[in-house]
Amino acid sequence: MPDNENNSEAMSDHNADTLDNLASGNTGDVYPKAPTAFEIECIERDAQATEYFRNQGATTLEHAFTVANILHRNQKPFEAACIYGLAFRIHSKNQGEYPLPQALMQVRLLCFLKAGKELPEHDLQTLAALCRPYANYIESIRAAWRGGDSRQALIHMGNAFEEFVSGEEIDWLYLEIARKIHPSLFNSDILKSAGEKRIPQKLFMYWDKNPPEEVIENLYFHQGIPDMEIKFFNKEDAVEFLYQYYGTEARELFLSMRSSAEAADFLRVHVTNLYGGWWLNADARIENEDALNFMLGQQDDVVLFLNKNHVVHNGFYGTLANSVFMGECLRSLYTNSYKHRYLYRPYKTGPGIFNRALSRIAFRALQGINDGERIKLYDQEKFDEIIKKSS
Repeated sequence: MPDNENNSEAMSDHNADTLDNLASGNTGDVYPKAPTAFEIECIERDAQATEYFRNQGATTLEHAFTVANILHRNQKPFEAACIYGLAFRIHSKNQGEYPLPQALMQVRLLCFLKAGKELPEHDLQTLAALCRPYANYIESIRAAWRGGDSRQALIHMGNAFEEFVSGEEIDWLYLEIARKIHPSLFNSDILKSAGEKRIPQKLFMYWDKNPPEEVIENLYFHQGIPDMEIKFFNKEDAVEFLYQYYGTEARELFLSMRSSAEAADFLRVHVTNLYGGWWLNADARIENEDALNFMLGQQDDVVLFLNKNHVVHNGFYGTLANSVFMGECLRSLYTNSYKHRYLYRPYKTGPGIFNRALSRIAFRALQGINDGERIKLYDQEKFDEIIKKSS
């Protein structure tokens, strides 16, 4: 007979297998539209989810979806997949009820992949019937994460990201896979010829009004850099700039932004598209002379920095004037400003529009449509070397 310790491990493995089997099938109608014992067990593995569940329950779509999101956000993907299954079970399957059933199913399957689990085949078939591009997305992520060919994975995914608003996780994952393809889909491995344009030696910043002392100090610091032209915008400057160079539509949209952060997002894309150069958030500064030399020495057409999740830092970047990349950012910015006015700011006007631009450019490159623009992507470590945030 096994000793107690081995017996305990065997029981634990058995329980895990049982829970896996239960979770993989919990979208079926044989289950009630209320949390079962094993679903409650999943919820209780996270303190925040447990507290919400005890206060609100999880018998409505809204509450079950919220619990699942908490688990997902708190990096418990298997448990989240289980509760997204509950939310799918509760859903009427009416395409007028939000979140849409296909959205629930795709995030459930993505969470299974994050947890290293097999995908329930019947759920994948259900997703394909609801929305084929969503199924392509999940199948492509599965293939890429299991060591499949990155190029083929993205070709299979197609432009599924267009089914989502800009900035959602599909853009991050698309970029993660795209960066593994050689030669680069962003042409960063193509050498620049002598005499070709470089990013202008201009630095732009914005603060709407009454800048605090640290922002004023940052401005003075950057104005002391001899090799860089500095332009600091306030709200009045921004309104006048947008009206002069982009017209009444841009001015009115800028004035309709919900916050100064949204307004800064809106302005930065227009300024750097027109002039080219570098944008820097006013609460940050260039770290030192080495960082400045790094900027001045860049030979690519667009220079971006990514965090560990492959999300673009839109608070600091460089570009040529009228780059294809900035044009794509503008396109998403206007789409979101009109169609998704109340969208989460990072998706609506912030990093999301930069990530969507990269998705579109990479997708076109895979189709053999390549404008030759060189986009250089640096990681978080390089960003931290270049930029210092105000304390």
